[in-house]
Amino acid sequence: MLAELLAPPRSGPEPRAARRYWRRLLPALALLACVTRLPSFTRPLWSPDEGYLAVQARMLARGGELYETVVDRKPPLVPWLYEAAFAVAGSGSLTSVRVLAVAAQLLTAALLASLARRRWGDTAGGTAGVLYLLVSVGLNPEDAQAATFEVFMLPCTAAAMWCADRRRWSAAGLAVAAAFLAKQTGGAVLVPVVWLCVSAGEARAGGLARLGAGAVVPVLAAAAVTDPAGFLFWTVTGSGAYASFTGSEIHVLARGLTNTAILVVGCAGLIPPVLRVLRPARTGAADLWLWTAASAGAVMLGFHFFGHYYLQLLPPLALLATAALQSLPRDRLTHALVTSACCCALFLAWGLLAPRPDLDHARRIADEVAARTESRDRVLVWGIHPETYWLAGRRPASRYLTAGLLTNYSGGRDGPRVGERYAVDGAWAVFRAEMTERAPTLVVDDSQGKPYGPERVPGLRRLLAEGYEEAGVVEGAVLYVRSRA
Repeated sequence: MLAELLAPPRSGPEPRAARRYWRRLLPALALLACVTRLPSFTRPLWSPDEGYLAVQARMLARGGELYETVVDRKPPLVPWLYEAAFAVAGSGSLTSVRVLAVAAQLLTAALLASLARRRWGDTAGGTAGVLYLLVSVGLNPEDAQAATFEVFMLPCTAAAMWCADRRRWSAAGLAVAAAFLAKQTGGAVLVPVVWLCVSAGEARAGGLARLGAGAVVPVLAAAAVTDPAGFLFWTVTGSGAYASFTGSEIHVLARGLTNTAILVVGCAGLIPPVLRVLRPARTGAADLWLWTAASAGAVMLGFHFFGHYYLQLLPPLALLATAALQSLPRDRLTHALVTSACCCALFLAWGLLAPRPDLDHARRIADEVAARTESRDRVLVWGIHPETYWLAGRRPASRYLTAGLLTNYSGGRDGPRVGERYAVDGAWAVFRAEMTERAPTLVVDDSQGKPYGPERVPGLRRLLAEGYEEAGVVEGAVLYVRSRA
């Protein structure tokens, strides 16, 4: 099916050559995609984002409503994907989602290969696909190996460029919409897509109208089938405090520099050829530069600079490097591939061998929660590890799965703008109602001295003082059970 999508219509010698080309390339890309994603299957979880999505999917399967009783600052596509995967393969493991992540990476590589082959020939197609998969793991493993929003956003952005390159504007718009519905920053690909439409002279011929309709209609449909007001709030308007980095400048800058440095190492094979051919005119790839610039803007949006944000840069960088290599000596191609392969091996070893203390911590707390509660009980984990609910097999007492939504600690804030006053608008009124209607059997304070601890959050302090008593400590996390009185 994928080969048929990427190949031209089946008639004449050129289509036969194209089919032979894809029959050779696709298995190689599939094998490489499996190898590069191998570490992802060695851990039950890689990041709190995976845990958040897993808990959301279980809540949706039990009748929860997105943007009402199941909330996050993200569009609905990936939570729905998790829910569907769990419906087919069960929710006790993320293996099914990890398989989908492999497929997403393979599709991204194949689309990039098709784009490069159309522009620069057969060798360039293979180069683009292979380079992308090699650098796709060039970040901290918890960012590169987790099956989260960016991984499922990338094939949509690549599809948008693939369709725009073929002047299929309605389809390009649909792909832009899918990218946005996977993660808001995926919509940045609209910039190079619009440029391609205008530069092709089709803006006045209805191209922009078809592109706009394709991009807008699916988003409106997603809002309609969830909750329009909630969709708008949680995906666009409700993240003002989250997007500000006031008071955390040094903290955020350090994270950004660290993750940028890691990315530079991961892309050590791509960056030299791109730097050698900096001018867009020399590569004939102005749209790729626009794609890179728009993706860089998306990485910086919100001033958080988490490692997984940088994944959005990898597809355009792989294509830029492929374009640059066309005008460089042949040995530069070999050097780029070998360097990328060595860096890939380094990051794979990191993923396979690095310890996961955060996961071990969440597991121990989850084991204690499971031992102290029944399957029907509701639990409140006051921390930033929503995976505890999933690991323990217990239902959250609140729609707010982390303390971040109630204190703005989300995003790794280091203190100045953390507290009840910086919570999501209206969240504390909802939270108090939830605690009254379905008081948790067990409360786990996993703040451990962080700025969102009970001593700095009066609402939580009152909740514990009025109805709970301390029952133990597990790895620094304090457990509270309901008072007998």
